[in-house]
Amino acid sequence: MILGRERTRTRVGRAPTVSGFSRFRPSTSLLLISTLAGAYGLAGLRAPRPNNPGPQVLWSEADLVVLPVSVTDHKNNFVAGLTQDDFQVFENSQPQTISHFDHTDLPVTVGLVVDSSGSMGPNRAEVAEAAKDFLTSSNPRDEVFVVNFNERVSFGLPPLVPFTSDVAQLQEGVLSGPSAGMTALYDATDLALNHLTMGNNDKKALIIISDGGDNASHEKFQQLLASAQHNSAIIYTIGIVSEIETDVNPAVLKSLAAATGGKAFSPKSASDLPAICQQIAADLREQYMIAYVPSDMNHDGTYRKIRVAVHAPGHGGLVVRTREGYFAPSGATPVSNAQQGG
Repeated sequence: MILGRERTRTRVGRAPTVSGFSRFRPSTSLLLISTLAGAYGLAGLRAPRPNNPGPQVLWSEADLVVLPVSVTDHKNNFVAGLTQDDFQVFENSQPQTISHFDHTDLPVTVGLVVDSSGSMGPNRAEVAEAAKDFLTSSNPRDEVFVVNFNERVSFGLPPLVPFTSDVAQLQEGVLSGPSAGMTALYDATDLALNHLTMGNNDKKALIIISDGGDNASHEKFQQLLASAQHNSAIIYTIGIVSEIETDVNPAVLKSLAAATGGKAFSPKSASDLPAICQQIAADLREQYMIAYVPSDMNHDGTYRKIRVAVHAPGHGGLVVRTREGYFAPSGATPVSNAQQGG
């Protein structure tokens, strides 16, 4: 997987994960799997490269890039009904050939990363209400978990419940633990990124509710940002910043969202949280899924910038949002049949 940490787990009775995220389900079609945000490549399958008269390439499992793309108009309304021909994808300014295209409401594995430090204590009730509104606005097959943090990081759900779709259980998870102490935002986000790999849905997202400050993490921000750029998850952030607090950093939240194709929200008050969570749920359900095999097949570990353009006559100026780029895998580069003498 291009945008995933290389952590492969094999489970008895289940298909192994591919680079920590994608599971090959034999009954699922290649088209459906390739449109899932986590399924950047599948072991044993060859990613098609249409309209390419050159030698066929034996692609590795890490060579299909899948992008969730949100398209809105100037009124911030989602734009539906676009076709593959309306989209262009560029990697390091070079046009890419779209292999797969879909606009389907796929289930998502979502982590709520909730700041429960002393400065956020007065907002806990509104956060719990927002969690309820997110879940009721989401795909019924979504699975959600909670990571609460102050200077300590903990899961909000009971020990034997890694994910839930139960509203009451989710609200209890958000409210668990005291509202006190310092802030370990980076450690909490890193834990949540890891826990996403255990989810059953290949499309994954985090929603971080915090003021962006951090004064207790072992993880450094640049390490966390690199992890997010290697990961397939979309990160949404909701920055609740108090004017009387000095240890805040909303720029951190904006950076994480921009790097992963999510969105950073800056509500005026905690009462805006439910509406924002409903908007995030709608964003996840309305995304277009685009897949391509990169024209640059060098496994050199470099960062590749991505740009997606939409040209849809009659829609006026459109706003397109996706992740800013990805790190290419490191290691042996795939060898074409021609190079092998075939």
